[in-house]
Amino acid sequence: MGLLSGGAAEAGQGQAIPAGLLGPPRSRRLQPQGSAPRSWIPTMVLKVFFPSCCSSADSGLLIGRWIPEQNSAVILAVVHFPFIPFQVKQYLSEVQKVSQVDIVVLGTWCNNKQEKEENLGKFLDDLGTIFSHEPWLQISKEKGSKFWSCHTLSRQADTPTEDQVILVYYDQRKVMLSRLHPPEISLDNQPGVITAPDASKLAAVFDTVAKSEVLFMTDRYDDGPIKLTHWQSEGVEASIIVELAKQASVPVCMLLTGLLSLVSGLCKSRIFKFWPVSFIWSKLSTCEQVRYRLEHLRFVFSNQKAENQNQLMRKANIFVSLLVDVALGILLLSWLYRKNRIGQLADALIPVADHVARELQDLLQWLMGVPAGLKMNRALDQVLGRFFLYHIHLWISYIHLLSPFIEMILWYVGLSACLGLTVVLSILSDIFALLTFHIYCFYVYGARLYCLKIYGLSSLWRLFRGKKWNVLRQRVDSCSYDLDQLFIGTLLFTILLFLLPTTALYYLVFTLLRLLVVIVQGLIHLLVDLIDSLPLYSIGLRFCRSYRLAAGVKFRVLEQEEGRPLRLLMQINPLSYGSVVQTYRLPTYSCYPKDTWGSLCKKLFFGELIYPWKQKGDKQD
Repeated sequence: MGLLSGGAAEAGQGQAIPAGLLGPPRSRRLQPQGSAPRSWIPTMVLKVFFPSCCSSADSGLLIGRWIPEQNSAVILAVVHFPFIPFQVKQYLSEVQKVSQVDIVVLGTWCNNKQEKEENLGKFLDDLGTIFSHEPWLQISKEKGSKFWSCHTLSRQADTPTEDQVILVYYDQRKVMLSRLHPPEISLDNQPGVITAPDASKLAAVFDTVAKSEVLFMTDRYDDGPIKLTHWQSEGVEASIIVELAKQASVPVCMLLTGLLSLVSGLCKSRIFKFWPVSFIWSKLSTCEQVRYRLEHLRFVFSNQKAENQNQLMRKANIFVSLLVDVALGILLLSWLYRKNRIGQLADALIPVADHVARELQDLLQWLMGVPAGLKMNRALDQVLGRFFLYHIHLWISYIHLLSPFIEMILWYVGLSACLGLTVVLSILSDIFALLTFHIYCFYVYGARLYCLKIYGLSSLWRLFRGKKWNVLRQRVDSCSYDLDQLFIGTLLFTILLFLLPTTALYYLVFTLLRLLVVIVQGLIHLLVDLIDSLPLYSIGLRFCRSYRLAAGVKFRVLEQEEGRPLRLLMQINPLSYGSVVQTYRLPTYSCYPKDTWGSLCKKLFFGELIYPWKQKGDKQD
């Protein structure tokens, strides 16, 4: 929402802020009582952002930043009496060098509950000559009343001027710790959409408070000559345990960084670059997940300080994601090794494999007969059926050969749960791929045979039309064929056309089985990607301290009376959970290429492999 737009403000009784007070500067006739009419003098809307923690502060100087482009003043703290002006100027110059914010004395603050106005007024007027600033603000809280008064003095204007003042109260702690996320930048003044100028106004206020953190390190208990009131004036928030943890984390991070560098160096050694090892390392989901987690650990435990807020939030999200992942893995580990569940899983694995093999054998027997009343090519049908039945026999023999070692394999696989739940899920995906490797082989055989016939028929169809495929130019050119070529092409086309239904049926059945396996693996990978990419720290921050992730602000009217400054309360609108996930979602790896529905249907029609071991775009030696 806009910074000071009338539709964004929310009145206490449902009333909206007058558009004249919040709109652009306008002209107003100044005519004091008993005087002659004067000329039109422009009246500016002056916006003063005042910290709510300073409303009960003792009288003193208002220090902050003046934003001339917006005609706004952001009050950051109040310097109390007594003070020495030279020391105040020296202190502000030091703060400017550290914070890179132009912090100056903007005016005076008078709390008439503790001071006598008649004795303090002349002294406050004299301060305007020592600390020269245009305009000079004079904010006072009337004694025994809830009303405030705000005046501006300008010594450069020869004619009298009058400014309409808007006092905007803000929670200094929330504004300093929050980070602004404008939902949308629009150049048009559309309702409900934040505009570019309004976003820059909000960013200027938030950045001013955030960059002035060094100013808030001084409280009223310091022995220095400057006494300040701000959000930490009751004592700087600190924890001895947190400070000790920060000091102890430095050598721990250095040790972990060294170990992770050693492990990464071993993984990049020449041993993993030879053909069998490199092929397995690049195709197994477990290896990809371990490499991904190693990169996360190196990033989290690096000695380099976060350069910006985005990098800091990413580190926090990755660290919390690692903790949750390991915690879930330990819970799974404790469940697996309780009541001998590993042995129960090993005993149930062999009967399940036998049941799947029997179902495949029954399916092949059905295909070798008259499936759905279709008349297939008898010879080709028998050859393909027996070929696949023999593969199933080999697969069952392989499973029974490994049966004595399955429990030991599962026992060691269960220990990997201490590395995290995502590692266990990746191992489960690889085990499922190995257990269904015979289905993958069936699918590859059927797809290659079907693809061969499809491309053979398309090539022979071009022969009938006097065309051919030009490999060099990658296009179809005209070509003249003799009688023998046309005769042989006709025979081959007839043979492939009549054998195509039998091949297509086997290809269709095994493609459906392959798609079922891919869907199961895809669900496992979706769960792994969800754990890897979900910004848990940001979601927890949004739930516990919603003001830390700000989408914008809204204003509530506190006081609106003729002849007095309009007083508003600025409240932070938190970012929605969907926007939090979208903004801070962590990048993940993808083991499989991402195909669109169109390219997937094209691959299925032409018999190309779905998620093959090697892509066409890969460089081959």
